[in-house]
Amino acid sequence: MTALEKATGDVVFKFEPFVLHVLCRELQDAQLLHSVAIDSGFRNSGITVGRGGKITMAVRSTHCLEVPLSHKGRLMVSEEYIEFLVHVANQKMEENI
Repeated sequence: MTALEKATGDVVFKFEPFVLHVLCRELQDAQLLHSVAIDSGFRNSGITVGRGGKITMAVRSTHCLEVPLSHKGRLMVSEEYIEFLVHVANQKMEENI
């Protein structure tokens, strides 16, 4: 809170979710992993095929959180709300684990 009160610009509370990149030998392997990831709740997962034929499967969750806290040095939320955000982010971290 002390650092936030001293901020002169915009401050954003941000939590980024789990991401796992897997290099696959065959497209079928990536497709199988993609199906398993989607069925397990990792809805932002996807397959990328690079120029050289490199097949990468990315397992991504949807547990992101991005909330503005201050604008031009002015705190826009209460300390109670920030405590709530920290609690929510910690829950999301537990879900990542």
